[in-house]
Amino acid sequence: MLTNITPSPHRLAVALRPAPEAYDFEYFRDRLADPAILADAVAIRVFRAPLLAVPVGGSRRGGYMSFDLLSLAVATRRLLDTQPGFPNLRVRWSPYLDTCHTVEWGDPAPAWWEDDVVFGRFYGYSQDAIAAFVRHHPQTPSSAISGPYSPTAS
Repeated sequence: MLTNITPSPHRLAVALRPAPEAYDFEYFRDRLADPAILADAVAIRVFRAPLLAVPVGGSRRGGYMSFDLLSLAVATRRLLDTQPGFPNLRVRWSPYLDTCHTVEWGDPAPAWWEDDVVFGRFYGYSQDAIAAFVRHHPQTPSSAISGPYSPTAS
């Protein structure tokens, strides 16, 4: 006989796990300028997928995680608040349906128009990792967007 099982509405969809359980642990370990900061990293398990939250330290000045649901971002912020290496925690709510909410920590990120090298240094990636990323991800030079523009220009 089957019974109707309904999940508890109070069951937390996010949980802290050891950093090496994160799917992306090796990705960060291989690309950070100072992988020793992973000693304070944690995995945030969202439903069943553990993803790495990398603390600030060394050349890494800030970090973030993205979430499609605001409730997951708020729960993650609450979990990270108890961990060392995650100062100035904040949830950045997105009013746009096609953009994720984020939990951010550390210094505020560079402005969106900065180039990938600036972002790579801010997030503490090694020079080799930054160079490899830039090689495979061409971007519009910042000089092309730094001048005055009008949203109604043709």
